[in-house]
Amino acid sequence: MSTPRGGADEPVGAAVPGPVDLWSAFKRAHEVVRARVIADTAEAAGLSEPDLTILVNLGKAGGALRQSELAASLGWDRTRISHQLTRMSGRGLVNRERAGGVTVSLTDAGRETITAVGPGLDAAVRRHFTDKLSAQEIETLNSLLRRL
Repeated sequence: MSTPRGGADEPVGAAVPGPVDLWSAFKRAHEVVRARVIADTAEAAGLSEPDLTILVNLGKAGGALRQSELAASLGWDRTRISHQLTRMSGRGLVNRERAGGVTVSLTDAGRETITAVGPGLDAAVRRHFTDKLSAQEIETLNSLLRRL
């Protein structure tokens, strides 16, 4: 599933991965990095991966988002986000308010949790992901992922 590359910075005869090979490599990298980052941060803080994902996204948004915007930013369907938010609100991490739609906001406990987890999350992402890449690779990868 590969074809010869032979570009200016590639040796002649180097193989370009086929689409399935590239997808498989992407999936593997995602799973390995995800599992390591979660093991280092979320599990240590008593959070699930979905908890951490929602808390991070709400934190980046200033503490509140419409539920539909949060679901869209995560690529989750309405049922999944609703069930997860119900669990999180039961644990006092988020509030949901209905007023012309549903707004999800961090509670004080949710803010404290993401503040406490933040440094460890940043360190884990660096250790398992970005420290393995050059600045140019990070820039290129960021550009490519935002395009998808």
